[in-house]
Amino acid sequence: MAKPHVSMKVGSDGVAVIAIFNPPVNALAIPIFTGLKEKFAEATRRNDVKAIVLTGKGGRFSGGFDINVFQKVHVTGDVSVMPDVSVDLVVNTIEDCKKPVVAAMEGLALGGGLELALGSHARIAAPRTQLGLPELTLGVIPGSGGTQRLPRLVGLPKAIEMMLLSKPILSEEGKKLGLIDALVSSQDLLKVSREWALDIADRRKPWVRSLHKTDKIGSLYEAREVLKAARLQAKKTAPNMPQHLGCLDVIEDGIIHGGYSGVLTEAKVFNELVLSETSKGLVNVFFGQRATSKVPGVTDVGLKPRQIKKVAVIGGGLMGSGIATALITSNIYVVLKEVNSEYLLKGVKTIEGNIRNLETRGKLTKDKAKKAISMLEGALDYSDFNSVDMVIEAVIENIPLKQKIFGELEKVCPGHCILATNTSTIDLSVIGEKTNSQDRIIGAHFFSPAHIMPLLEIVRTNKTSAQAILDLMIVGKAIKKVPVVVGNCTGFAVNRTFFPYSQSAHILAHVGVDVFRIDRVISSFGLPIGPFQLQDLAGYGVALAVSKEFRGAFPDRTFKSPLVDLLIKNGRNGKNNGRGYYIYEKGSKPKPDPSVLPIIEESRRIANMMPNGKIINVTDQDILEMIMFPVVNEACRVLDEGMVVRASDLDIASVLGMSFPSYRGGIVFWADLVGAKHIYERLTRWSELYGGFFKPSSYLEVRAARGVPLSAPASSLSSSSRSRL
Repeated sequence: MAKPHVSMKVGSDGVAVIAIFNPPVNALAIPIFTGLKEKFAEATRRNDVKAIVLTGKGGRFSGGFDINVFQKVHVTGDVSVMPDVSVDLVVNTIEDCKKPVVAAMEGLALGGGLELALGSHARIAAPRTQLGLPELTLGVIPGSGGTQRLPRLVGLPKAIEMMLLSKPILSEEGKKLGLIDALVSSQDLLKVSREWALDIADRRKPWVRSLHKTDKIGSLYEAREVLKAARLQAKKTAPNMPQHLGCLDVIEDGIIHGGYSGVLTEAKVFNELVLSETSKGLVNVFFGQRATSKVPGVTDVGLKPRQIKKVAVIGGGLMGSGIATALITSNIYVVLKEVNSEYLLKGVKTIEGNIRNLETRGKLTKDKAKKAISMLEGALDYSDFNSVDMVIEAVIENIPLKQKIFGELEKVCPGHCILATNTSTIDLSVIGEKTNSQDRIIGAHFFSPAHIMPLLEIVRTNKTSAQAILDLMIVGKAIKKVPVVVGNCTGFAVNRTFFPYSQSAHILAHVGVDVFRIDRVISSFGLPIGPFQLQDLAGYGVALAVSKEFRGAFPDRTFKSPLVDLLIKNGRNGKNNGRGYYIYEKGSKPKPDPSVLPIIEESRRIANMMPNGKIINVTDQDILEMIMFPVVNEACRVLDEGMVVRASDLDIASVLGMSFPSYRGGIVFWADLVGAKHIYERLTRWSELYGGFFKPSSYLEVRAARGVPLSAPASSLSSSSRSRL
């Protein structure tokens, strides 16, 4: 296969077509920048070249800067490996070129790709080309002049929206906004672009340097008002992300001091942000999500995935109907089975409601919604199960019931059919122990609501076949989930790692810390809601059932809180009946319920954990650490037991399954930023004060002592110990 390169062909019309080649998306790797500089220098020098067209090979202009370079910067801490693209290439070489440059775009022009086009003197695009500057999703800002040129071409409000929300637009909208000069078919793209470039050279069309345009910016007063509103919004929606305010500051600099000054400030701010913890975290999530699709012994042994055309879902409750919704909206036929017609009708109605909701929110077109509904059929028995490729059982967490269902499935389903369960805590070996089909029994653990939450935990036992795992991974991707393959234990990877989260919150509540303060601290750290509001949301039945499972599996490190039982006795069931730690009223945000305080007081008396009966004195940082460090400790055990393929899988699972803030990089990545030594010391101190729940795991202890990151594979531990000998 040809290496990434930039080619140039000069036609008899005197137009040099410079084309980027780096499949699949023509990413702007370092050799591409070198190639662009060389070809532009040659085209400028040559007397037979009147004008230049810049394009991308293979139906795509460019998907943007090569993110592998960010990773290199993060590992080395050396910003100098970032090429000087903004001034050197985009300003000096393209925009200030003595010959007109026209960008011919199709497929996508994102990030640095769009910035190259913004520096050109005109932009011609094929229909439905994606245009956008999504750099903020990686913790940085556009770094090749995008903060300056985009506002000058589309106006300030639209440019801010595109950058701060990382929201691409299509070329049709780009044409209306003035970002695109002409829309032409893919076949005519180069022909029209060449003519346009010659027209500029012969002064028949304007020669526009967008960095110097000011007509769309408006007055300084108007611009400042727009920026002020955007800053308020950013502080509210992205309080822990410095790149949002950084981007707005850079835009403002260019409006006040001119575009060239703005470009220089942009480069300076970009270099500061690329080294920030936010950028490191977001880039870790970006690469971690890609890595989940590589599973040794499954994806690297030459297996071909089988087509899954029809899936049976057993149980039409909240989870079952969500799973069915995800499948039918992705063109997979579903047979929904329930025990009686009343439950079946309720399940079908829930699915139809989900589809309507997706249609209303613009996620599905009317036709797609109609098609999805037509792919669903209901059943009260197993008569249709002889033609299904996979079954997903989603009934209540009851072991004998699940065992009975799997015994029946083995008899009625075809031999190739995958037998999956959506259990969130029960050991899969127990569910399938009475069957002869343990090689095709697998966990398909969705997170609620199943048609919206992006994570799919694929749980394998030591008997599950590689084929079944691969097939479920492909289904996961088809229904737009991120599949993460995990081992089989109580709670699997996500719920197991996070079970200490609510436990430590309850311990804190029982040593006198205000529950609403705990929730506030966790929210300001970046999780959408705190542990007590989360318990309200899930319902107290779930809290009791889950804590019972974990108490059975890990008795030495669970805290039996009397609080949930007391709340239920008091007639509370969280959001389900509008009364929990918070008051839930339609149309208003949950409000702390002061009448819950005496119940908490009673629970504290029963637990009797306060040293000398006194409330402990803690800072917000203490609260955060006392809640999150036990989670890190459990993550260490999950890694130690090989429950995930790699540490970054657990990072992705924590971000997508528990809404751990993506800009903190995931639970293990964040722990490494904090440092194993500090976490170990704090847990040791608390275990002396409050007992075994906080006792550090041996995995954490060894790595803290040796200075090895928690995310490093076990092999690096042995090499580090060898180097010490």
